Amino acid sequence: MGLNCCLHLYNMRSKISTYWLCQLAGWSAYILVWTFFYFSIRTKSNPNFFPNLFTEALCGLITTHIMRLVISWGGFVNKTLLKQILSLVFISFLFAFIFAFEMICVERHFGWENEAVKGYSIINLTIRSSVFTFLYMLIWNLIYYAYHYIQRSRKEQIDRIRLESLVKELELKTIKSHINPHFIFNALNSIRALVDENPVRARTAITELSNILRSSMQAEKLETAPFERELNIVKDYLALEHIRFEDRLRVEYIINDQTLDTHVPPMMLQTLVENAIKHGISKMKDGGLIKIIAEFKNNNFELTIENTGELNGIASSDGFGVASTHNRLSILYGNNATFELKQINDATVQAKVIIPLNNK
Repeated sequence: MGLNCCLHLYNMRSKISTYWLCQLAGWSAYILVWTFFYFSIRTKSNPNFFPNLFTEALCGLITTHIMRLVISWGGFVNKTLLKQILSLVFISFLFAFIFAFEMICVERHFGWENEAVKGYSIINLTIRSSVFTFLYMLIWNLIYYAYHYIQRSRKEQIDRIRLESLVKELELKTIKSHINPHFIFNALNSIRALVDENPVRARTAITELSNILRSSMQAEKLETAPFERELNIVKDYLALEHIRFEDRLRVEYIINDQTLDTHVPPMMLQTLVENAIKHGISKMKDGGLIKIIAEFKNNNFELTIENTGELNGIASSDGFGVASTHNRLSILYGNNATFELKQINDATVQAKVIIPLNNK
């Protein structure tokens, strides 16, 4: 039975809005405070005290609710700060006068007036009482405006976070949409060169390309992927490129087996290797070497791609592969990951990605 009672109270609470809970709690506190003062500092009993007090709280509840409707109708909480302050003071004064007028009329109608004020007119008493009721209305409005200010700030913060998340998601999808066509174009060129001179090898190459495309299509759904998966894609890609370059393309892998489970942006390694071939190996008469190194250093995952060639300004440092790598690392890891492209000697260019191990 006790559990059913608790569930009933919980269901009732869930059906009452926060506004009405605050209204009821506030005016109940008003009754309790004046009751405390009545019993602690009264000099004589007043038989009309409690009827008057409860009527005053009820009138206050109705008046402040109407005041809220006026504020909502006028959209005052959404105005500029100066207009909010002016409206807060004006509305507080207006409804303080209305509240005081209501109570004076009720007290005079039921004969609850103090003997000392029976000779005064209703307007005179209303003006005098408005000084005190203005404080009640002002406090109510300050709490109401502050609540809406906090709610609006919280909503704006949530909306900003959602917008930033959406922008990052759209940016990442845009980058991925560039990666796949760029990769396919170069891979198809490699296969096209084989069709006439070596049909058997061309069929093998098509199978390899099929495997790569299957993996790259899955990458559209991933934010990060295991390094082992990305390495296998690159091995297939380099096998295709080896058909085109033959002995001009040499590949060396220095891979720490423990790095294979590390998560990296999908297709990033393939993009950097493709960039090394396009701007490095393909421009060298005798071809060159591509070295892929993966290791752990200082609690970081370090991925290094070295290729024979020269860093020729804009063509190499600001190309699509470099720009997409910068953007993807920034979107996924912020400032925690780094990417650097540099000439380490006269004949070798190095691209290095560093990702902290606490990022997945």
